[in-house]
Amino acid sequence: MAEEDLALIHALQIAPRVSWAEAARVLGSSPTALAARWERLRAAGLAWLTVHSGEQSRDVVAFVDLRVEPSWRTEAIERIARDPRAASVEETADGRDLVLTVIVPDYDSLAAFTLDDLPTTPGVRAVDTHVVTKVHRQGADWRLDALAPDQQAALREAARHAKSPVGGRIPDSYWPVVQRLAHDGRQNAAEIARALGRDPATVRRQVARLLATDALAFRCEVAGLRTRWPIVCTWFAQVPMTELDHTVRSLSTLPELRLLVSTAGQSNLMFLLWARSAGDLMRIERLVNEKLPSLRLSESVLTLRTRKRMGWLLDRHGRATGEVVLPHSLLPR
Repeated sequence: MAEEDLALIHALQIAPRVSWAEAARVLGSSPTALAARWERLRAAGLAWLTVHSGEQSRDVVAFVDLRVEPSWRTEAIERIARDPRAASVEETADGRDLVLTVIVPDYDSLAAFTLDDLPTTPGVRAVDTHVVTKVHRQGADWRLDALAPDQQAALREAARHAKSPVGGRIPDSYWPVVQRLAHDGRQNAAEIARALGRDPATVRRQVARLLATDALAFRCEVAGLRTRWPIVCTWFAQVPMTELDHTVRSLSTLPELRLLVSTAGQSNLMFLLWARSAGDLMRIERLVNEKLPSLRLSESVLTLRTRKRMGWLLDRHGRATGEVVLPHSLLPR
């Protein structure tokens, strides 16, 4: 991708729904040019806006390893990727075949998926579940390095909006609007109203409420293979609880960090990074070992392909296909 593409994506990582006019002032471009550039990136599947529940602290999150019979691999991926409980699906090396990011409303739902449904999926031979106890950093926190500090500050200011104390459950009448935003997180109220055949003023109020209450979280994603960080690796680690806070702070300084969570089990910490090369993984691992002697890295898992990311189905090259399986957290309850 061109530097201008990366700059636009970085801007939308910071302020996903910033107006094109405001973005143009920060990036030194024109609203028309930015809108056209974004549409080109989106149509090519190189960048897209995902939407998920803004109240994920109420959800149960787990990472689930699957071992699959080789002859059933393609069918298993197709079936599992279309299940809304599997927010993300990765094909991996090192013994695991698939790693799922599972987001469900409660532990009963997690048990039903991992103990009842996944084991009976044709081709699945083994299921291993790592329950997340706390999310320290997530993909929405990761940034490209394409903008100057003053540009980033201006976009953070543009992203601020008035907060409403009124929250709670999303009303049933809002769900068609939520579904439109899940497919195109930058659609404005007028576009949504036209698509749904609804009153524009009503849709405008609904969108404003969804944004003001943080019921939805917007996140700009990018096809990793087309960035400077095409290598994806996950580490499982053990750290003494007395060192956890220090470890989290230290790992959070890594610019490659995409995900950092505490988990229940023998490995109580898991983190995922995007790296520049396989050799870069060795550099990062050496750095972590030097900075954090109390952290014991027990296993690393290399992602070969990502087939689904936060509801969006991806092709074999990690590009968005345009097809979205609404995450479980965005389905009416």
